[in-house]
Amino acid sequence: MLMATPRSYLFVPGNRPDRFAKAAAAGAGAVIFDLEDAVGPEAKDDARSHVAQWFADGGTGIVRINGADTPWHGDDIAALRDLAAEIMVPKAEPAGMAEIAARLTARPLMALVETVAGLAALRDTVKVPSLTRLAFGNLDFSADARIPEGSPALDHARFELVLASRLGDLLPPIDGVTTALSDPEAIARDVRHARSMGFGAKLCIHPAQVAPVNAGFAPSDDEIDWARRVIAALENANGAAVQLDGKMIDRPLIDHARLILGDIA
Repeated sequence: MLMATPRSYLFVPGNRPDRFAKAAAAGAGAVIFDLEDAVGPEAKDDARSHVAQWFADGGTGIVRINGADTPWHGDDIAALRDLAAEIMVPKAEPAGMAEIAARLTARPLMALVETVAGLAALRDTVKVPSLTRLAFGNLDFSADARIPEGSPALDHARFELVLASRLGDLLPPIDGVTTALSDPEAIARDVRHARSMGFGAKLCIHPAQVAPVNAGFAPSDDEIDWARRVIAALENANGAAVQLDGKMIDRPLIDHARLILGDIA
């Protein structure tokens, strides 16, 4: 069954074309071909060429470009101008996002929020045309904010991403990475926490993380059953007030039920 919207986003280094097909087959909702952090300065040109070839050959996915303050940014934009790739913008802020939106007209953009300045300006970022989703760059944000990695204080930033996503009428945001590669419980714990805060997906840095992330963000059997009963009760009500299990079902709950069922379509 295909996911209606991605729950997992798997990074693959742009200078490792030998891993592209494996990443695409790993079961992630989307693959992010990385031209930024995963690629050293000496390999930037080769990575850009490999990724451009992947898309030219019919491949799909997202490309994380280099930031506007780097010498590789302009070449990244030029290489992707005629390719059908969604763009992930690192250290996203409104002005930089708007400039990319103007240069790559109607191209889907994803904003990676990983600086204090980016978080402070988030309510303006969500107004940028073509923005589809926010993602939390938890490690870089932690360093920039001088907050220890894993601190509960980072949840304040997460909550702001959730609110801004709703204000911008975007998909629920994407949580940042879990650095533990071989600890399924760590992944499951982080997914449970992110989902409880309103996130709808997670960034992955290893194929082994994909399955537990997909499972963790999937609606439970109980949630699906509840949603189906809500919609059935609504259809049978013929416009009258709807009750289910002795409780009044109002518009927010109906919308939530539809969201659950849309996630398994």
